[in-house]
Amino acid sequence: MNTRTKGVLVGVSLGPGDPELLTRAAWNALESARCWAWPIVRKGAESYALSILKRTTLVPPEIQLPLVFPMTRDRTTLTEHWQVAAQAIIEVLHQGIDCHFLVEGDASFYATFRHLEGAVRGMDPEIVSRVIPGVASPLAAAGVSGRALCDGDERVAIIPATVGMADIAAALDHFEVVVLMKVRAVWQPLLQLMEQRHLLDQAVFVERVGSPEQRVIHDVAHLRDADIHYLSLMILYNHAGEAGLGMKGRS
Repeated sequence: MNTRTKGVLVGVSLGPGDPELLTRAAWNALESARCWAWPIVRKGAESYALSILKRTTLVPPEIQLPLVFPMTRDRTTLTEHWQVAAQAIIEVLHQGIDCHFLVEGDASFYATFRHLEGAVRGMDPEIVSRVIPGVASPLAAAGVSGRALCDGDERVAIIPATVGMADIAAALDHFEVVVLMKVRAVWQPLLQLMEQRHLLDQAVFVERVGSPEQRVIHDVAHLRDADIHYLSLMILYNHAGEAGLGMKGRS
């Protein structure tokens, strides 16, 4: 089959929750698309990505593909679901129809899209794909935090909190600003580390940024016994705010 007769796989970044953060490129692509695909954690579940578009005037196309990507770290299980999803998408692409995969945040930032893209190309290396970039959650979170994410020569680390407390502590030793993703899984030990480092009053917790359920908490200590959402992050300001000059003397 000539590659020109095949559809293109498009990762459409939607931003973290506020439909106003959709780029013009994303809007135009979705408005004219013939196929939308989106991730769900299990069959019949709601899609966070799709919920962003439900708060717009965009009308879903005739071809709609909810694809199951379970919340697990088991590589075998994930690979199986990526393969099933890839096969469903290829069936659309081989009809010459572009498939627009909806991604909350940015498609290249801790997102499912690149795994799906790899699975699709593994089945058909001739498939063309592209990404429409968008607003990633750390930038949106900084935008509602009341503080700059970074300034001057301040160094920033963005890491999943699931790497463990030792790696987070090491990041705090070398970076003035540390953004922690996936904080729910390690919430209590993370708060203990922050208390040890005297950072409870130097942090901003942001949950479901841009959505109607958004929470922005500066007094993080009050969240000690709270039940926090999976879509949460923490910005740790590991410096005293030296006019954005950073901490060059630090080893």
